[in-house]
Amino acid sequence: MKKTIESLLDQALEKLVADELIETKPELQISRTKDAAHGDFTCNVAMMLAKQAGKPPRDVAQIIIDAMSADKSIVKIEIAGPGFINFFLTQENTLSIIKDILSQGDDFGRSDAAEREKVQIEFVSANPTGPLHVGHGRGAAYGATLASLMRAVGYEVDCEYYVNDAGRQMNILATSIWLRYLQENGIDIPFPSNGYKSEAYIFDIARALKEEHKDTFVQTAESIMQDIPADEPDGGDKETHIDALIDRAKSLLGNDAYRTIFDAALNTIIADIRQDLEEFGVHYEHWYSEQSLSDRDLINAAVKQLQDAGHIYEENGALWFRSTDFGDEKDRVVIRDNGQGTYFASDIAYHLDKFDRGYNRVINIWGADHHGYVPRVKGALTALGKDERKLDVLLVQFANLYRNGERLQMSTRSGSFVTLRQLRKEVGNDAARFFYVMRKCEQHMDFDLDLAKSQSNDNPVYYIQYAHARICSVLAQLAEKQLKHDSENGFQHLSLLTEKHETELISRLDAYADLLHKAAFDAEPHLLVHYLRELANLLHSYYNAHQFIIEDNNLRDARFNLICATKQIINNGLTLLGVSAPIKM
Repeated sequence: MKKTIESLLDQALEKLVADELIETKPELQISRTKDAAHGDFTCNVAMMLAKQAGKPPRDVAQIIIDAMSADKSIVKIEIAGPGFINFFLTQENTLSIIKDILSQGDDFGRSDAAEREKVQIEFVSANPTGPLHVGHGRGAAYGATLASLMRAVGYEVDCEYYVNDAGRQMNILATSIWLRYLQENGIDIPFPSNGYKSEAYIFDIARALKEEHKDTFVQTAESIMQDIPADEPDGGDKETHIDALIDRAKSLLGNDAYRTIFDAALNTIIADIRQDLEEFGVHYEHWYSEQSLSDRDLINAAVKQLQDAGHIYEENGALWFRSTDFGDEKDRVVIRDNGQGTYFASDIAYHLDKFDRGYNRVINIWGADHHGYVPRVKGALTALGKDERKLDVLLVQFANLYRNGERLQMSTRSGSFVTLRQLRKEVGNDAARFFYVMRKCEQHMDFDLDLAKSQSNDNPVYYIQYAHARICSVLAQLAEKQLKHDSENGFQHLSLLTEKHETELISRLDAYADLLHKAAFDAEPHLLVHYLRELANLLHSYYNAHQFIIEDNNLRDARFNLICATKQIINNGLTLLGVSAPIKM
């Protein structure tokens, strides 16, 4: 019905333009009223046009109404307040939403509005140097939910995890595991202060290497430590120390043996990350290897393309991208003086390849600490001839955990859990997925562990799931009383649904499709969370105020149609959030 009102208003505004009362039409903003006394829909277009028309808003509103064509679905149009135009719909039109929901079922609210536009969403993409932590969990929940919402409105979405399987951190990881492997084999060797020291998974991978390869990779402590620069505790530089150990590991082991250790680390941790995400209901169409950029020579090709376009210069043996020409605070190195590409060079090649793979739109979900990285990536795309507006970077703030009203320190030393898996084990997948998307992604969020585990009305996910289970319980009670719900009879008597609780509930059901559209196109899953909380509240209020299993067959069937439609919408919404809709609680 919103589209019908929009069409009627647009036609009226065309007449105002033709009559030269206004020069241009503004973008229409039609929304549902918060109070049924003010009608079903309202529009502020008269106030937007008052200055252009040179008339008071209420006068403009009347001119617009007079120019509108009649529509049998609209009972009344009135002017309210400073110039709002309120639309009152026929009861038949309002009640039709119940039949639409029940007939369309799981598909209700879905559309082809995005016309199959091809979109890629890249999210999480944590370095494969350890398990996912609670910060990654928020990006995972947000990315997966956004993908579901966008698919629901007609986007063709691919989710991608960028595997950082190249570079220094992975070499530090591989060398750390090798040193632990040596210790497992009885070699007394000091462990670097900048290595992956106490993490249990490091020892697990080292023991697995020993079990499979015995002492194949063993070297003496003397051959390893000879002429290695001092570590930080001994007065040296920890970065220089670990880099020297990496070089020594590669030289002593040789390429094949070193690669065996490197791959054992990479494959074990990636498998753990993949399992963790899949158990969290997060799935990817692609796992994209950073190393593949070098293997396919895409980094050099991207840098050469920038050189040919005049955006690269050489200084002190390194190649620099003129990112200041594109709004960045300073120019950036893409090729170091030793000939090695930087992380930024890899990112340029990776983003270029995203568009070369045919995506119309690319969405990156990054941690908020990456905000300074955005202008240089967009600048590089512009320099490469791509439309930077097709890249959306959505920044996700960290999640703070609270227990007993106190914020937990995100540290393994504190004894508090820090991994996503530990969080899921404590509060469950449903609460984790739900709480992570309760707020806008750019807002800080406080994750109350006690609240997430509580079975109370204060726990929003429990409150919504309980509304669904409550309806299921009423349906079960009907069967226990050997009564049947005749939905066709209910459709014929929907006009009996005149109680305030009923009209409010119907109005919120009718808002679902528009809400879903807005949440998807604005990348704001929290809108769906808030909607479901409101819907659950209306259902619980209705349940507490009225009986459903009554002697009046006509009213009973109509009410069961209404609560069944409510159950369907709660199920549809929770499914998009990656949360279950239980039938018993």
